Amino acid sequence: MDPNAHTTDKYLLLKTREAGLIDMFLVLFSGDLKNKCFIEHNNVKEEIFRRRAAFSSSMFLQKALQKHEKCLSMIGSGFETCLNVFGNRSNLATFLKNLFKGNVVVPDRTTASFVSIVGHLDNRVELDKNIKPGTTKYFANLSAMASKLAYENKEFIRHVVEKIWKGETTQAFILLDKNTDTIIVAFRGTEPFTADDWCTDLDISGFMNALGLQLDRTWPENTTNTGDKHHHHHAYNTITETLKRYFKSTSNNYRPKQFILTGHSLGGALAALFPAVLAVHDETEMLGRLDAVYTFGQPRVGDAKFGRFMKEKFEQYSVKYRRFVYSHDIVPRVPFDDSALMFKHFGPCIYINTLYEAKVLEEEPWKNYFECGEFVNKRVDAMWEVVRGIVLPHMFGPEYKEGLLLLMFRMGGLVFPGLPAHGPQDYINATRLATY
Repeated sequence: MDPNAHTTDKYLLLKTREAGLIDMFLVLFSGDLKNKCFIEHNNVKEEIFRRRAAFSSSMFLQKALQKHEKCLSMIGSGFETCLNVFGNRSNLATFLKNLFKGNVVVPDRTTASFVSIVGHLDNRVELDKNIKPGTTKYFANLSAMASKLAYENKEFIRHVVEKIWKGETTQAFILLDKNTDTIIVAFRGTEPFTADDWCTDLDISGFMNALGLQLDRTWPENTTNTGDKHHHHHAYNTITETLKRYFKSTSNNYRPKQFILTGHSLGGALAALFPAVLAVHDETEMLGRLDAVYTFGQPRVGDAKFGRFMKEKFEQYSVKYRRFVYSHDIVPRVPFDDSALMFKHFGPCIYINTLYEAKVLEEEPWKNYFECGEFVNKRVDAMWEVVRGIVLPHMFGPEYKEGLLLLMFRMGGLVFPGLPAHGPQDYINATRLATY
């Protein structure tokens, strides 16, 4: 074992790829989950293993996603290609011109002109010019925009940051905001057509694998990217080394003073967990430079004990933690907060209602999504969101105009409320319009 590694003394991992369908079905009736070869654990409370239905359903859903991984990727790739051809007039004109010539060119996913489905749902790339550096909304709005931008390809990100925002960028989407001498680290959220990302969301083991938890249950201080397709497992080391390099840099007479972590959805979970790994590694200088953590639609990432640990560290190093939750967004309400699984949010949330009014609460309302009392209220709010999309641009300007794709997405909220509410567009609107 690496002598520089830090061991995790408490963990639970479901190794779904090693389990068969029959194994996952038999989990429902097993009285001895602890000794299953596809469940690895250490120092886990006995009551957790009584939640056989949670284990089985989590593994079944992950297995289904893994089985259809290629199909999901192909559908997503085809859909996004169609959006980039038919959703852009210049691209459509070029496509039709080449089609008549018999020389069809498919849009290149790696270019600055290719936009993801998230970017098509909300095509804003300009920062709000009314929100100035030094104001309370500045970092929140910049973080929300950076969290959305993190879904795009490298060339698109570089174009927006350098040409439009007049900043600098590097790998893992690290933005240098020269207006405030601050580095913004934006973690990418769940990509809609990437099975691995959805498996991470559904895995009751937690989110630490996405930051660097190794198969020997350690947090190595130094790793080398081996070319593994799951390269995000080395995210912690890559980002930490890059930040240290920038803080030591004196090039162009510019040395950043602090950094901010942010992310939407799964990216928010990773942003919230990153300081925990810094604390495990005793990275006191890095924690001292961490100014704030902004998350948008972040799922629960730990239990009450983990929450107390993080509160203590944030207070010790004066780190501001801003967790935004919009309306009925389903993701902040998973994994479920119950007595067995014991997932808990830590710290207060900035709760935003459908009128973009903000309240600071200890916990978001309706902490578990499937509470029966909200069945009607969720659908009334979903209908209002459709109407609001028509009203907003007349009240606040054309940058709030919602396109056909977003309108269709919001209509889906009448059937599955909480899913459209998770999109980054409402979080960006909230950081601009709400008072918090």
